Amino acid sequence: MEKCGSYFITGFPGFLSAKLIEGIFKRDKNSRVNLLYIASMSVRARREREELINSLGLEDSQIKLFQGDITKEQMGLNKDAWELLTEETAYVWHLAAIYDLAVERNLAYEINVVGTKNVNTFAESCVNIIRYIYFSTAYVAGKRTGKLKEDELIKPVAFHNFYEETKYEAETMVEALKEDVPITIIRPGIVKGDSSTGETKKFDGPYFIMNMLFRLRYLPFIPSIKGSKAVVNLVPVDYVIKAVLYLSHEPVGLNRTYHLTDPKPYDVSAVYTEMMKQLIQRKPFGSIPIKLLSIILSQSSIRRFLGVEKEALDYFIWEGHFDCSNTLEDLNGTDIICPDLMQGLPNMVHFYLNNKDRQEYHINIQ
Repeated sequence: MEKCGSYFITGFPGFLSAKLIEGIFKRDKNSRVNLLYIASMSVRARREREELINSLGLEDSQIKLFQGDITKEQMGLNKDAWELLTEETAYVWHLAAIYDLAVERNLAYEINVVGTKNVNTFAESCVNIIRYIYFSTAYVAGKRTGKLKEDELIKPVAFHNFYEETKYEAETMVEALKEDVPITIIRPGIVKGDSSTGETKKFDGPYFIMNMLFRLRYLPFIPSIKGSKAVVNLVPVDYVIKAVLYLSHEPVGLNRTYHLTDPKPYDVSAVYTEMMKQLIQRKPFGSIPIKLLSIILSQSSIRRFLGVEKEALDYFIWEGHFDCSNTLEDLNGTDIICPDLMQGLPNMVHFYLNNKDRQEYHINIQ
């Protein structure tokens, strides 16, 4: 196992970045981490930095903050900061992105594409770089269906949303650097809370369904969603962090792309039924066609009441299947295994119920 010096991470503060930082210091207590944050996150970034230093028992100098903006030239850093970071950085972790499924194209392009182009330039400028780890998404597959392989980067006929489209464009730029920069590309599925504690920082993705079910709990019956043969690919954040820390430090991960997805995903109806049982102690009765539900959610007032983004429905009918053979092969011999979704669901539901009234966990539905 290689030891390393300085890490540079975009996307702080954020749930994934905080968990990644914890993992880095558990792996090597002597590491140093430099974090890029945008001006609007100044207060939160300083607070979360202090929390990490205290909880991990670190020296003040081991975590440093740098204000910048990935959409700007040289990521908005001044000359001294740029020279310092490109000299001392061994590992670049690019997590910053806009993950909103309902995002409009110009904003998604500016952050996910232009931002990645600027981070790529930074990685190319790091004179002592060991690895550049880019967080993509398994959903760069867009509307392609069937078996989707890790070593494929095929432009689909269409995408479900601008998030998928711009992440695809960004990944193609990172892929093109593999001849010149040591790279690992990570494609997570839909990341949920910790499998043991249920902890998360944002109620999106599968939590939209929890929002809806909880708010409909007083109805005489709640239908299932008709017409879906899809599986839902949810992966807990602890699996993602353990896997990415291993694959990005070991030689086996060099210039590889990995689906950090559930190798044994459950179908949508099974997850929906079990989620309803765990959350409100009910069973689905009857069914509602997905097209009708989509029409209903076209009304902004209904979306806000139910706490659901309409775009999330696409993943209840999309019939893509992520092959993660390379990931399983390269993790073979470790203790890093994707936890069973159903076994972790009670912890997920428990955390949701304990925090559902805290507005900071919820997405602003338009």
